[in-house]
Amino acid sequence: MPQKNVFISHVHKDDHGLQKLKDLLGPKGLECRDSSIHTGKFNDATDEHYIKTQILAPAIKWAGVFICYITPETKDSKWVNWEIEYAAKQGKRIVGVWEHGQKDCEIPQALSECGDALVGWNGDSIIDAINGLDKWEKPDGSNCNSVPLKRHPC
Repeated sequence: MPQKNVFISHVHKDDHGLQKLKDLLGPKGLECRDSSIHTGKFNDATDEHYIKTQILAPAIKWAGVFICYITPETKDSKWVNWEIEYAAKQGKRIVGVWEHGQKDCEIPQALSECGDALVGWNGDSIIDAINGLDKWEKPDGSNCNSVPLKRHPC
């Protein structure tokens, strides 16, 4: 089974969704090796600069693809927005994935400015986006209004 090194940006309240995402992609033939920080891989660091430079930056650099797991709380997370901006500066492919069952919510500003794709909870769509298909979908998989911006250095 092909493997992809990914970093899944999310708020910690949504840790439960990371395994669901990986479980969705596995039967479709894609194993995700995830470098993101979550409950099972938490740290006790409190210094913001240390967290960014010594924990998050190396994990994002290691990943071939950056995924942003979209829930209502994601848009207001300063950490998620910073991670997206950092991933863009590293030239990473940035894919937003709507949480399973999500009806609609605002996305992080950095994703709207730097993202390559935003897709619904559909394994084939997610894999296509990870592999380079630029598309923007609503949570139900229908097309969003066109996004006039293509990534620029954040």
